[in-house]
Order: sequence, then C-alpha cells, then structure tokens
Amino acid sequence: MKTKALSLNFREKLREQEVDLSPLSIDTLQVNVGKLCNQACRHCHVDASPMSTDLMDRETVDACLDVLRRHEKILNLDITGGAPELNPHFDFMVREARKMDRHVMVRHNLTVTIDGNPKNGESKTYLPDFFEKQKVEVISSLPYYNEYMTDKQRGKGVFEKSIKSLRQLNERGFGVEGSGLMLSLVYNPLGAYLPSSQASLENDYKRELKEKYGLTFNRLFTITNMPINRFRKMLDITGSYEEYMEKLHSAFNPVAAAGVMCRGLISVSWDGKLYDCDFNQMLEMQLNSGLPATIQEFDLDQLLKRRIQTASHCFGCTAGGGSSCTGETA
Repeated sequence: MKTKALSLNFREKLREQEVDLSPLSIDTLQVNVGKLCNQACRHCHVDASPMSTDLMDRETVDACLDVLRRHEKILNLDITGGAPELNPHFDFMVREARKMDRHVMVRHNLTVTIDGNPKNGESKTYLPDFFEKQKVEVISSLPYYNEYMTDKQRGKGVFEKSIKSLRQLNERGFGVEGSGLMLSLVYNPLGAYLPSSQASLENDYKRELKEKYGLTFNRLFTITNMPINRFRKMLDITGSYEEYMEKLHSAFNPVAAAGVMCRGLISVSWDGKLYDCDFNQMLEMQLNSGLPATIQEFDLDQLLKRRIQTASHCFGCTAGGGSSCTGETA
C-alpha cells in the first residue's frame, strides 16, 4: 500500500461514508508553548527532547491570551509541549487565563516535577501547589500501570518518578472524588497497534493503581500512536509502516470520524502559526491559503468557514474507537 494512495483515500473515505468534516465550533485553543522536554519518548509525535530550543516567546503568549479575551466562546485553553512547564512564560499564561475564568488543561508529563529543567537545572517542585492554586485540569501521560511497560516507552526510572508525582497530586486533591480537581491520565500503545477499549483500560488502570500504590484519578484517555515524526521513524526502521497504515485504514470508523478534535479547536504552534490540530502542526500542514496564518491574525468567523486539512495520518484519529487529545471520539 502506497502512502500517496492513503493520503488521497482519506477524503474519498469521508465522501464514501458521507462524513462531514467541517468545523462545528472553536471552543478550545490548544497551544504548544515549546518542544523542550525533560524526556525523549520513543512514541513522541512532537519530537520533543531536552535539546530543543523551540519555545514560545512572551509576545506570542500575549497574542494567545488576547484571543481568549476577545472571544468568550473559546472556553478552554489546552497547554501542551514538550513539557509546557519548561516555557518561562508558562506560569503567567496559566494565571492570566484563569483570571478570565477559562478552563485550563495542562499536558503534564509528571516527571518534570521531579527532574526540573534540563537546560538550567531550575526546580519544578512547586508545580503541584501551583496547579492546585490555579485549579487547572492536569492531563498526564502514563503509558501503563506497571514499571516495565512504562520505562520501555519513556526511559528507565520514569515509572517510579511518575508514581511519586501522582502521589503529590493526589495529596493536593487531584483525582480525588469530591475535590473538584481533575486528574486525567493518557495511554498510548507501546507499539504498532490500536489501543484497547478506553472504558476497559480505565477500569484496569484504576484497579491496579489503587491496589498497588493507593492512587486515584478521574479519567483515562486512550490515544492512538500517530504515524508521524519519531513514531514514524520507528515504523520505518522496523519495516512496519505499511502494515500499520493498513491497520488504521481498515479500522476506519465513521462515528469516530464525525467526532474528531479538529472540528472544535484551533492549534497554535510555539512560533504562533495556526493549524487544524496538533498533528497537522507537527507536519507543518498549515491552514489553507487565504485563512489567518498566525495567532496575531486570528479571525473566528473565517476559521469557522475553513476546510480542514487532511492526509493519511488522519486515519489514526478515525480508527476503532477514534483518537483525540481527550481520548476516544466514538
């Protein structure tokens, strides 16, 4: 199976299944504030690492906040990275968005609290208290509920640090019933296969983490590994790219397709460019010509009329139960 054919077939598949992929709203501004991270995970579609120098500057942060200020219907600010907390303007961005009463979601990798900033050694041990004070939703990747599988994907010692960080969040009320502080976990498969049922995996995670470590959380999001960047390189090295793409293509689900995240958000890159989603951002597939290109040019009415850019990687979001930044879509 050729990649080009799959790319052409995604639009054809939408037409064949009578799926409309036009925007429904923009209720979320998803902002990648930089690719600097204290980890370099093998499945990372962002290619984030401790070596990255890509960080959003204060001017672009201000432009994102100005969009929120001008558009009350954009209810959510989803801050991602890298480890977003390593951006020097992260705390400011969170505080200002919360002053506007926006729901702030932070894509937190757990270990940054323990490791700190790999560039300058700056401590990040204050993060659990900061998250509690700002009442953000913490969304944290935990590849599995045991040490072997987690460390195999993310590096030696990551599981132990993650458990320590989760315990600190629980102590402040995150993931504890009745606290109002949301803690969501994210599961990515270790290899080239689709995730199991989100509900089933969530039950397994809750049971195992509670019984073995006394930990609790609110929700589990299952996310399909996207065949781009670092994961794509792994597929190429193992000779399994075409097989994986066939698997995604064959598992196309029209119900999942109708609920993909690009229909309700706009993605902003560290340098302020606009994209339909985080995955398009990593492939540098900007919005169609004639549309606002940067956050400084943000125009809600124009963006709601756009044609969403698609390619073969979109089969990853529409396979099986579907995949988005908040888990299954079907």
